[in-house]
Amino acid sequence: MLESPLRAALAYARAGIPVLPLHTPTARRCSCGRQGCDRVGKHPRWHPRLITAGLHHASTDPARIDAWWSTWPTANVGLRTGVVCDVCDIDTPEGLRAVQSLLGDELPTARTGAGGYHVYVAATGVGNRARFLPGVDWRGAGGYVVAPPSLHASGERYVWVRPITGEFPPCPAALLDLLAPPPPAGQPPAAVPAGSPPPAAAPAGGRPTVVHHPAEYAAAALRDEAFRVGTAPVGRRNTTLYHAARSLGRLVAAGFLGPDDVTANLTRAARTAGLGRAETARTIRSGLAAGQRHANPPRAAA
Repeated sequence: MLESPLRAALAYARAGIPVLPLHTPTARRCSCGRQGCDRVGKHPRWHPRLITAGLHHASTDPARIDAWWSTWPTANVGLRTGVVCDVCDIDTPEGLRAVQSLLGDELPTARTGAGGYHVYVAATGVGNRARFLPGVDWRGAGGYVVAPPSLHASGERYVWVRPITGEFPPCPAALLDLLAPPPPAGQPPAAVPAGSPPPAAAPAGGRPTVVHHPAEYAAAALRDEAFRVGTAPVGRRNTTLYHAARSLGRLVAAGFLGPDDVTANLTRAARTAGLGRAETARTIRSGLAAGQRHANPPRAAA
């Protein structure tokens, strides 16, 4: 039996994904009533009291969602991306072949009404990217997608191939590097001779003194990343952990941090945030490996 748009919208909201009502394909092409509409069944509804800002009014509030779908019972369901999830939007068989090896076959996936695929991952912080590969778009911060059981202009519905079953998995490292390549790592700070005095403290009421001592820099980076992981909200925990491990991996490659020390600190922080042991270990290994791959090699001694 087909799930109603309202029930689906409420289920997405319970998963933390902001939803919004979209127009619906009709015998006249689109419920918006515009002749020649080029976004049939894909653009946000508007109402002077209920929803006036489209994507920016996307909500997880059950009362608001109920009011929307009570007004438009057949409205298509839009999901705002970049909050708890991003979507790899694959439109063509060539696009599917281009990203299949990067995505694997375990990620939540919906088949679109046009025969393409939407593959869901935890939000990455990356914005929308059109055609970053042939036939492949990215829907991230500032974007949205049409979700099951919405109706496409072709008459086909969006359906789940692999439904959402829990927290969104992190974006595979190889795909993330393709979407947002890390900037070239700067050369590590110059070594400080043994016996050098520690960096000066910041003057009272003044700006903090920049830390140039490599050991101080590395220790501060490790503390900061561990804090971010330990306080990451549900829906962002795995992605935050991956980014932290990738960032610290560059310092490991430069010789300023040990991999065991990084792993121990990030593991404690991830467990504090509520991540499972196996998931934590796998994400840290992946992030450290990616960070070390993209670190610049140290210069040879003169």
